[in-house]
Amino acid sequence: MRLTVVGCSGSMSGPASPASCYLVQADGVDPGGRRRTYSVLLDLGPGAMGALLNHVDPAALDLVAISHLHADHMVDLIGMQVYRRWHPDGGLAPLPVLAPSGALARVRGVGGDDEAEDYAGEFTFSEHVPGTAVQVGPLRIESFPVNHPVPAYGIRVSGPSSRPGGPAEVSLAYTGDTDACDGVVALASGVDLLLSEAAFQEGRDTVRGVHLTGRRAGEVAASGGVRRLVLTHLQPWTDPEVVRAEAQGAYRGPVDIAAAGAVWTL
Repeated sequence: MRLTVVGCSGSMSGPASPASCYLVQADGVDPGGRRRTYSVLLDLGPGAMGALLNHVDPAALDLVAISHLHADHMVDLIGMQVYRRWHPDGGLAPLPVLAPSGALARVRGVGGDDEAEDYAGEFTFSEHVPGTAVQVGPLRIESFPVNHPVPAYGIRVSGPSSRPGGPAEVSLAYTGDTDACDGVVALASGVDLLLSEAAFQEGRDTVRGVHLTGRRAGEVAASGGVRRLVLTHLQPWTDPEVVRAEAQGAYRGPVDIAAAGAVWTL
């Protein structure tokens, strides 16, 4: 299983990266017995659609999972709709989209199209259901409610190990946007890689119920016994090394900072 950062800038696109978008891939066998690569996208924020073209043909995606419906995590679904409807090779099959309730209305509002445009030809929407896994080839996707001002979900993806001699199955957890809560602790429990937002900074951002700090992300990683912590969703005005140091004060494992184009192989 491989994680590729398409975009990781927090709350907006930044000078070095689009906003939130993460590509998870694993090789498997399709129902016809042919080997292929399965591709799942976690969020699709501003600027991510263009950057995605550097990593995978959007026509090859199997699922898009949207953590929540704030614009910095979903607005480039409009670009995906255009790509799928108007591709010169002909309209592409509807792409499954796993999202919170109300996603279709939210996308329609961003797109600004008339009522005749229902997006049914481009997307098939389904809602996150905690406790119920979605299987995409060898990848298993699970949803965990987390603490944010709008309905939001952390997403856990489990799949085959890419490393010879490694465990048969590995897992990663993506927090989406959340403050500390029971849901994010359950999400992170025992994963090989925790991709955690850390949009807030200790001593600078005091409002609660919105985002994690580096320290709180480190505490989640430590309590969950995760093997690696990757901090993401840092706004352009934040010094990554300050947030990394906060996390390292609470978590003894390796702490990385997400960057556009970075890849982790599990």
